[in-house]
Amino acid sequence: MPSLPHMGGMIELDKSWPPGLNRRTALPFVAGFVVVIAVLYLFDHAISAWGQEVSQPVRYVFRWITRWGESDWILIPTVLGWLGGWLLSRVTRDRIKLVAAEFAAVTGFIFVGVGLPSLVATLLKRALGRGRPETWTAEAPLSFRPFNLADHVYQSFPSGHATTAFSLAAVVAFLWPRAFWPALIFAVLVSVSRVMLGQHYPTDITAGAVLGVLGAYAVRNVFVARGWLFESADGRIVRRTFEARVRH
Repeated sequence: MPSLPHMGGMIELDKSWPPGLNRRTALPFVAGFVVVIAVLYLFDHAISAWGQEVSQPVRYVFRWITRWGESDWILIPTVLGWLGGWLLSRVTRDRIKLVAAEFAAVTGFIFVGVGLPSLVATLLKRALGRGRPETWTAEAPLSFRPFNLADHVYQSFPSGHATTAFSLAAVVAFLWPRAFWPALIFAVLVSVSRVMLGQHYPTDITAGAVLGVLGAYAVRNVFVARGWLFESADGRIVRRTFEARVRH
């Protein structure tokens, strides 16, 4: 399956990691990420305060958008789809068996590709315990309650919604490269909604976006290594052709 055409050389979905990231550049990438977060922090409160001053109709739209960053609407159907497809592939034959197996592979990839980064984000935000924008004061602009398991107010970094949205965008783009731009716009809107609603700072959603994308890449690399759904050919990673469709 062909990869998404390059647009200005900026889009490469058929590599093991995002453009420019590999073993040799891993440490500079981490250092760059830290610098970006540090610079963004200087604007965290100002952007958060500005976002929360938008009109009520705009906030209403963002309240609707932000719901799509919750992972349950993705994980529950996909794990049920994987289970149903896997079971059906065990009790059927011929083309039905093939369709069921491929359906299980796709839904399983979406489940793991979104679920694993989201789980990491959930653990990190509880371990770090950063206060949400509502805790900000001029005297204490940064507040933490590390290893906080229950208090939602101190579970800000990284943003779980941004992690979910960007991991889903990456997973969808891996499966259907032409969906890259719509998926990216979806992820950006969900992430921005968290700032506009006063739930997160820009640094939170930036960290969530990076975690979501890298997590999706990591899951795809595991699938490639095991020959599940994807394959590596001529230095490019592509989704395997759906055999059931070919045989139709």
